[in-house]
Amino acid sequence: MQVAIDMGETRGAGAARMDLEELLATRLLVQGNSGSGKSHLLRRLLEQSAPWVQQCVIDPEGDFVTLADKFGHLVVDATRTEAELTRIATRVRQHRVSVVLNLEGLDAEQQMRAAAAFLGGMFDADRDFWYPVLVVVDEAQLFAPAAAGEVSDEARKVSLGAMTNLMCRGRKRGLAGVIATQRLAKLAKNVAAEASNFLMGRTFLDIDMARAADLLGMDRRQAEQFRDLARGHFVALGPAISRRPLPIVIGAVETSARSTSPKLTPLPEAPVDAADLIFSVDPEELARPVVRRPPPPPPPSTNELLAQVARARAEREPDAPTTLFPEIDEAEREAMIKAVMAELMGDPDAGFRTTAVLYQDFLVRCRIRRIPGEPPALPAFKRLLAIARVAPDEEVAASDGWQQALSLSETLSDDVQGVFLVVAQAALTGQACPSDATIARLYGTHSASRARRLLTWFEERGLIVIRTDFRGARIAAFPDLGVETAPGDPNGPDALTDERGAAE
Repeated sequence: MQVAIDMGETRGAGAARMDLEELLATRLLVQGNSGSGKSHLLRRLLEQSAPWVQQCVIDPEGDFVTLADKFGHLVVDATRTEAELTRIATRVRQHRVSVVLNLEGLDAEQQMRAAAAFLGGMFDADRDFWYPVLVVVDEAQLFAPAAAGEVSDEARKVSLGAMTNLMCRGRKRGLAGVIATQRLAKLAKNVAAEASNFLMGRTFLDIDMARAADLLGMDRRQAEQFRDLARGHFVALGPAISRRPLPIVIGAVETSARSTSPKLTPLPEAPVDAADLIFSVDPEELARPVVRRPPPPPPPSTNELLAQVARARAEREPDAPTTLFPEIDEAEREAMIKAVMAELMGDPDAGFRTTAVLYQDFLVRCRIRRIPGEPPALPAFKRLLAIARVAPDEEVAASDGWQQALSLSETLSDDVQGVFLVVAQAALTGQACPSDATIARLYGTHSASRARRLLTWFEERGLIVIRTDFRGARIAAFPDLGVETAPGDPNGPDALTDERGAAE
């Protein structure tokens, strides 16, 4: 059954309709800066589709609880234990009830844990209850952050895992993810990449405009239009909406959020005794209960961890082997890890595989080689991956310039560190500036325009200076290192592919 959801109007092309059945199969990503109308868009979508499909809203600010009055959504207060939330989510799928998970009043880590428990319960429901559910997650960057923040690694891991399951594996279980974020750069790429429909609103930062334009198949000049979009105006693309970028204006809604944009209001007249009003205790304040979930237990201190290790060693039998693998020193272990990274990067398709896939391949290779000790965690692996893509010789690796380049690369995100180090190595060794094809391969794309935008972004941050000689060759200078590359043809072939082909 095909159901067309009325989202508003297009510019001169009539009503903007979204195919609900196609949306359930292909998911939706909404981006826009604060005040661009994302929550209004989500409310319009929820109201229009409420009669047709079960809904679940992950609501960090309590804005969508008003849906209960008009459309009968059940509001689930998240001030419960994680086990309770998981069981409630299972019953929600069993009885096909539309719900709003109200996370208002919880801190960031508690919100992540509560959302992960609830989404996990919906994801793990029995096969008999895999009915279609529209799962809307507002402020998705809070639950699937691209980088570690102030929350614990455990909370971030469980929340990111739940969001990944929703977007990557949820379709076969009837879960259709609709995620909204203020910035694509703050949202984990493996979560955002699974959406096939996009609604892009007002955006000001260059990196976010570039990513939005790339998702919509637009060039850099067309990306400037995202700065000029008014509130409630979006550019839509996807199989459920339009096969070409389509400007739309979101229509009116029947319900309203409890929180609204701040309006200027005249200050009240000064009271007779302001100090008495402020510093006197109101009896009603003392009687008002404060309901909050208990904070998570603090992590153990270093002394406690050392004591636990000492007790474990004392309880170990004298003749018991300390490890299943032969004991080796740290230098030999690092050499084995480097060998695994070199073998991993020897794959011609490694440049176009996601970091998550490469990390799983890396862990398998470490087990095959029986490398002792705990394998590097994902953040450490990303750093190893960026350096392995460069693979400098021993003389360059020991130079002060290379160490300074490594320090500069730490200020960049994981996905662009490898590109920066490749260009820096070319400058330190006097080689030609890499071509657009080489940079695109290192960045994990086939688009030469994205490679040029990345170099421009490096230049805007003051890391490099790009200039062109009279022959049209490109030169990249590094002010902090005091070196520059030799002239290189930006339209040349992929040097990495040529080198591997010659070696084979």
